[in-house]
Amino acid sequence: MSLLLATPDNPVPEEAEDGFIPCGEILLRYMRLPASAQPLKGTVICLHGRNECIEKYFETANDLAARGFDVVTFDWRGQGGSTRFYRDPARGYVEHFDQYAEDFEAIFEGVALPDCRAPFYVLAHSTGALAALNAAPRMANRIRRMVLIAPLLELANLPISTPTVAFLARLFDALGFGTMYMAGGPRPRETRPFDTNVLTTDPVRYRRNAGIFEAKPELGLGGPTVAWVKAACAAIDRVCDPAWSSAPPFPFLWGAAGGDRVAPPPGRGA
Repeated sequence: MSLLLATPDNPVPEEAEDGFIPCGEILLRYMRLPASAQPLKGTVICLHGRNECIEKYFETANDLAARGFDVVTFDWRGQGGSTRFYRDPARGYVEHFDQYAEDFEAIFEGVALPDCRAPFYVLAHSTGALAALNAAPRMANRIRRMVLIAPLLELANLPISTPTVAFLARLFDALGFGTMYMAGGPRPRETRPFDTNVLTTDPVRYRRNAGIFEAKPELGLGGPTVAWVKAACAAIDRVCDPAWSSAPPFPFLWGAAGGDRVAPPPGRGA
């Protein structure tokens, strides 16, 4: 029985395999889709953004498979169908982004390496791109290339700077408020109107993605918690340090839209 959710306008890809794989004491939900065309070109591992899930990547997986790639994707710990941690499961959890690197390694070693073709590539979005950059030194000699879409390298459109947000998150976490929502609050019960969203200009995909969470609200998250923001800020500091980024272990392509209000290019978040 599949663990994946199908909706009328977002069917599960044909030939997809899914399941859970352990990562320490937690379980990560994953999907593997074999290439559907030749020549066979290797494997793309898709890394999601915060508050995304496997179901949002059905279209992308099908497109990559039709171009000769095997595809592996999974839900990070604390979101999608993977292990949740708080009594309120809509509060995403991570202590530090090295835990996301552990998730990545578990999927690579448990799913991609034994069941998929080399070479291996990464396609990562937003938080997933930040997690990929943070994990890059650990994945040297395993990944050939990375494509990073709208990497989260700055907390944009806030009245205070990212360093100030980082300081407040560390302070609140030290005071015992790590599980508190730092922005956004609980997940809305109803889908917001399309013209109020800041994520996409595509109404068809917006409606399709909204339908996933309407059909299965437990796949979604509310706003980021203090602990999550603290971890994200620490990872941003780390990967933006010139000593960290001056010699990446493999080539990567970074794409960002100047008008993106969530994860814009650094310096354009005002």
